[in-house]
Amino acid sequence: MKWICKRLLIIPNALFIAFLLIQLLPNKAYRIADNPIYTVALALFLEIVLLAVSFLIKKDRLRHIFTDVLGIIFAFLIFWVLATIKLDLPGNAKQAVFPPPGAVLEKFTLDFGQTLTNIKDSLALIFQGYLIAAAIAIPFGLFLGWNMRIGAAAGYIAKFLSSISPLIYIPYAIVLLPTFRAASVFVIVMASFWPILASTMSGVLNVEKRIIDSAKTLCVGRFTMLFRIILPASLPQIFIGCNQGLSVSFILLVSAEMIGARSGLGYFVNNYANFGNYTTALAGVITIGIVVTVITFLFNLLQRFLLRWKQ
Repeated sequence: MKWICKRLLIIPNALFIAFLLIQLLPNKAYRIADNPIYTVALALFLEIVLLAVSFLIKKDRLRHIFTDVLGIIFAFLIFWVLATIKLDLPGNAKQAVFPPPGAVLEKFTLDFGQTLTNIKDSLALIFQGYLIAAAIAIPFGLFLGWNMRIGAAAGYIAKFLSSISPLIYIPYAIVLLPTFRAASVFVIVMASFWPILASTMSGVLNVEKRIIDSAKTLCVGRFTMLFRIILPASLPQIFIGCNQGLSVSFILLVSAEMIGARSGLGYFVNNYANFGNYTTALAGVITIGIVVTVITFLFNLLQRFLLRWKQ
């Protein structure tokens, strides 16, 4: 009994109850129609997840991470509802720009089919550019990091070029490349390339000298040295750059999809924001956040799998 009470008497559950009680308050802002059914349904779903996590996950650290995240989501929903629909705050005059959660969730549900298409198009664009950047940057970084003299000079050049925003290349990409999609992919490539290259070079330079000396005593070839010894030893640092490149790619998604795109999450958000439909635009922003979180989580799982030898 004590164990059950310990799992139930937590702050996220209290926030969930507070959220339900807030729904009973009268609405004082009516400028945008709110559909509380969608908000309550989301809260109930999150509460079911919270209960499942609380009783099924035995590791305290992992359980606390999940419950804390859900608690923050409940707190944000409470603030969102109060600020947009329940209280007559001065900011409610701009409610069209910051719509209530029920309206956003309703729009998200109704446009779910279109959202899936936009997600598919955006991921195809990002992964195409990201994989091209990684395929070039990792071998190039291994070579530059291994050749100390060339690598030292290349490091300064890389710092100079990486300080230039990839957005600068957009007009040149449009003029020089055959299609708008190729120009969009090029922007993602330039965004991802430099973080991956810099981290790969740093990883090579930080490989323990005794590992390289041990390999030299076995008279391993240059190719084997780079890809069978130095590459695995550099992977932790390389993954840091790959994470940075992936994050920057999503940040530049809107800019990349503005180059002649007619679909995708970035285009979706930018297009509806330009027409003043902030409810749909905000639904797109939330979708981008969810997609980035899921992709990052899967990427971290891949990283943990490939680096399992370190553990």
